[in-house]
Amino acid sequence: MIDVGIIGGAGYTAGELIRLLLNHPKAQLNFIYSTSNAGNKISKVHQDLVGDTDLEFSSTINPEVDVLFLCLGHGNSKAFLETHKFSSKTKIIDLSNDFRLEKDRDFEGMHFVYGLPELNKDAIKKANYIANPGCFATGIQLALLPLAANHLLKSDVHVNAVTGSTGAGTSLSDTTHFSWRDNNFSHYKAFNHQHLGEINESIHILQKDATSEVILIPNRGNFSRGIFATAYTDFDGSLEDAKTLYKTYYKDAAFTVVSEEDIHLKQVVNTNKCMLHLQKHNNKLLITSIVDNLLKGASGQAIQNMNLMFGFEETEGLKLKATYF
Repeated sequence: MIDVGIIGGAGYTAGELIRLLLNHPKAQLNFIYSTSNAGNKISKVHQDLVGDTDLEFSSTINPEVDVLFLCLGHGNSKAFLETHKFSSKTKIIDLSNDFRLEKDRDFEGMHFVYGLPELNKDAIKKANYIANPGCFATGIQLALLPLAANHLLKSDVHVNAVTGSTGAGTSLSDTTHFSWRDNNFSHYKAFNHQHLGEINESIHILQKDATSEVILIPNRGNFSRGIFATAYTDFDGSLEDAKTLYKTYYKDAAFTVVSEEDIHLKQVVNTNKCMLHLQKHNNKLLITSIVDNLLKGASGQAIQNMNLMFGFEETEGLKLKATYF
């Protein structure tokens, strides 16, 4: 049994992380640190946990835990690690974007490995520090990695992706209020979303000579959770060629599934799955990719990485049923 600490326990991803860890057979929560909620019961903030735990948010930190999850806002993980030191045995999984890019991987004597298991599983198993991928980045990379691995990204990739409101976090803004989001649809950060950096770096690991541009239009959907992404690019082979290529690449993937049937978001919400579907039109290959932004796009993938780091079964604590109905 490993001892787990969480820094920043009040947000959506932390809530899902707590839920998963409470039900993980090989992990126990040692502390959940929150400066704004210290002394409050966890279930007061994460009300789905009423009756599941009497744990309270802590104002103190145990630097000897086996694994630490950082659920802080982007830019805050570096600041936290500069002022708080942990045991050399403590493994760290950061859910922000502070360490995802190659230029940011080395920090204060720590080397962060990019935590996409379908790309870096062997490195994750040996790592002490993990940079958990972004939610859009996860779904889009899993749509493109088999093409990059076979050096088949020869033209620009056009991506249209829609995320639920939980992707914006718990802090309110003009575009997160229910009255604005309900019955509404909009795009944001077109062409320059922050996840493009990590997507492009992963592509170039597999296809160093890739010159294709990933053109991303992110959208805000009027639903709570999930990401539905469609990507298309030139592909000279047949649809069967594409299916063989994708199924071969993901044959040992614990959570990435290539579906023969059309897919829809409810198939993955509340799970750690990424589901892919392929379609061919003339010389274009259309790849549809769906994930739960809070699980495979954040906390579920963080647990998947924890399992790999500690030598547990990769699916431990993640055999979740979709909220299909």
